[in-house]
Amino acid sequence: METVEQARQRGAKILGEIVGYGAATDAYHLTQPHPQGDAALTTMTAACQSAGVTPRQVGYINAHGTGTPLNDSAEAAAINRWSGEHAANVPVSSTKSSIGHLLGGAGAVEVVVCMMALREQWLPPTSTLESPDPICAFPLVQAPTVAELDYALTNSFGFGGANATLILRNWESKKSATSGKAGGLDS
Repeated sequence: METVEQARQRGAKILGEIVGYGAATDAYHLTQPHPQGDAALTTMTAACQSAGVTPRQVGYINAHGTGTPLNDSAEAAAINRWSGEHAANVPVSSTKSSIGHLLGGAGAVEVVVCMMALREQWLPPTSTLESPDPICAFPLVQAPTVAELDYALTNSFGFGGANATLILRNWESKKSATSGKAGGLDS
């Protein structure tokens, strides 16, 4: 990861751009999030504000999605609140179902997956989902799916209530305006 200026100077092929970031602490419990996902909602909202985008512009969410009832229901509640009436239109999956929970490395791998999804215009699945929780007002991606994506959002939550959200932009998108304010990822 580097600045756009550095990538251009060395002639790197830019794969995508981090355009928004949000962070919050959920002091609700050491290992359990607030049941309504308050900190997750705060990070998602802050990341959108930082990126200058609305939830309607986000074409995919890579959920933290650990497969645990407390975490997943709290994150689903936060996604529902964050996206409002748009919830039914924003596809969500968790790639942890395919790769496991890499603890401190999970967020980095999930950013790479989101960049691949943006670059190749597809949605990665939640590979082990059998019966979606009724709280999910959004479509859960259960198979690799072709998509048109300009922006993706990825959530990462940690023990002790450390929560972070990134908004990533497809570098090749016709809608992308090269801003240079955020870091680009290169190959």
